[in-house]
Amino acid sequence: MKSQASTPEAIAQAAHALESGQLVAFPTETVYGLGADAENPTAVANIYAAKGRPSNHPVIVHVAPGADISYWAKDIPAEAHQLIAAFWPGPLTLILKRADHIPDAVSGGQDTVGIRCPSHPVAQELLRAFKAGKGGVAAPSANKFGHVSPTMTAHVEEEFEQEIQPGGLIASILDGGQSDVGIESTIVDLSRLATHGPVLLRPGHITVAQMAAVLGTTPAAPDAAAPRASGTLDAHYAPHTPVILVEAAELDDTVNRLHAKNKKLALMSYQAHPAIHAEAWRHLPADPVGYAHDLYAGLRELDHANADLILVEALPQDKDWQGVNDRLRRAAFDSRDVLQGMLG
Repeated sequence: MKSQASTPEAIAQAAHALESGQLVAFPTETVYGLGADAENPTAVANIYAAKGRPSNHPVIVHVAPGADISYWAKDIPAEAHQLIAAFWPGPLTLILKRADHIPDAVSGGQDTVGIRCPSHPVAQELLRAFKAGKGGVAAPSANKFGHVSPTMTAHVEEEFEQEIQPGGLIASILDGGQSDVGIESTIVDLSRLATHGPVLLRPGHITVAQMAAVLGTTPAAPDAAAPRASGTLDAHYAPHTPVILVEAAELDDTVNRLHAKNKKLALMSYQAHPAIHAEAWRHLPADPVGYAHDLYAGLRELDHANADLILVEALPQDKDWQGVNDRLRRAAFDSRDVLQGMLG
């Protein structure tokens, strides 16, 4: 089963599949999601099975524009309504106290729930068609757990070759073109305002400064007692090829030393480095929005280069780059000792 154009008929069929307890991959403005009926624990369990995802790692519930979030969450603070008015539909997930009747399958057993309203038109049409717009679709990124997230249907098909066969777990893949944002949503915890205030759990396209302008206070960094949230493990978003972050000033010397060891290199950079040779090279835009848009497609392309390493030029540490820096840091987490080992 390949992806299909998101015609009204295809969207209606996908909504019916979700209502029947099946899985559907669909586009959002951030990345493609693998969706199930958020109120069907068996269907949600199939997401975890398809992805190989730990059962205590929560997923995000996607709702249609104008949805009644009091159905999903209780004790909804004024800050939630402020952020919804400013950024929904869009790439912002709110962590709130889960309503008692919502299964804890979507929250990894926690008493909180992550909710967002995507802005992608296909996602919105699907959510309006599903349960007449009154349902919620639990949907982490449509990839195997810990791998690079998909930003186009070809990535989803590559990840789930077995699951999209006839009789597999995934009923359909809706095509919505390449995701506009390219990295996952910003996640902010509003479940502990009285004791911690708003807490940023995962940076993304919606920045801390933008939220601070709305809330009148800057979201704090995550603390040890913060709720678990999607995509916040130390190692995540990783291709199969080890990823190494290298400062621009050290890039030339690092490449030369690796070539002296007969290593095959793939390189991702945002600046020109005319003196450097790499077997595969992906040059990304020098602005955080453009870089985020191309990041995952670039990592997937370089992962197919059969290189020994993917060297990534370290990015500026400005707050505008926080989202992509977060993703690259996690992608490189398990490769910290690889470079030293190769250089001896």
